[in-house]
Amino acid sequence: MKLLVPVSREKRTLLGVAFFVVFVALWGLITWSGAVPKHFLASPWQTVQSAWDLFATQGFTHDVGMTIWRVVGGFLLAAVIAVPLGIAMGTYKPIEAFFEPFVSFARYLPASAFIPLLILWVGIGEAQKLTVIFIGCFFQLTLMITMIVSATRRDLIEAAYTLGCQDTAAIRRVVLPGAAPEIAEALRQVLGLGWTYIIVAELIGASSGIGHMITDSQALMATDNIIAGIVIIGLVGLISDLAFKKVNQRLFAWSLQR
Repeated sequence: MKLLVPVSREKRTLLGVAFFVVFVALWGLITWSGAVPKHFLASPWQTVQSAWDLFATQGFTHDVGMTIWRVVGGFLLAAVIAVPLGIAMGTYKPIEAFFEPFVSFARYLPASAFIPLLILWVGIGEAQKLTVIFIGCFFQLTLMITMIVSATRRDLIEAAYTLGCQDTAAIRRVVLPGAAPEIAEALRQVLGLGWTYIIVAELIGASSGIGHMITDSQALMATDNIIAGIVIIGLVGLISDLAFKKVNQRLFAWSLQR
């Protein structure tokens, strides 16, 4: 096995599936052997049965839909502000000098720490949940876009000025076309980050959502429901990631994205 040698798409898919097969096999071995009590760790089959029951009899489709809406809504709110701000910070160094210290500071603050304040400010409704996702995505995305735009080749900017471009035209014709594929990739990565905050966002005051179901299941020691909820979040997140990646590849087929 040589370093950094790419593998074919078929082999990559096979290796990825093989990992999940091994993981589920080890999980099943641990639970079916009795090494861990069932009320601490449900078996794979129990988890599948629980997931089926959640969708078939407990209206879990609505919960999944609400969770998707919260993640996508909070992410879009963050992107609408972070993308232009990140572009401005990356292209104009005075703007970067003004915003960067605060953004760098804020990105280390856990979104969950804001929940008590958000409850006071906006209540326990949808605004609180969207804001948690927004906080979790916004600062990271802003800095990522700033770094991407800042990496634009200076000689290309100088060439644009030489040809008579003003700032706006240089951004539109040089900076954005060159940075667009990486900005799209940053958006995809931060969307995945948004999924990691959804359980926290739905812990308090939620009457629907996957996090709400998981919280209720915790009180009942229903580990099969808890694991099913976690797996469903992972699956929905993975599907959204693959869809985002496919769109990026179609939009920027000329780029070197993997």
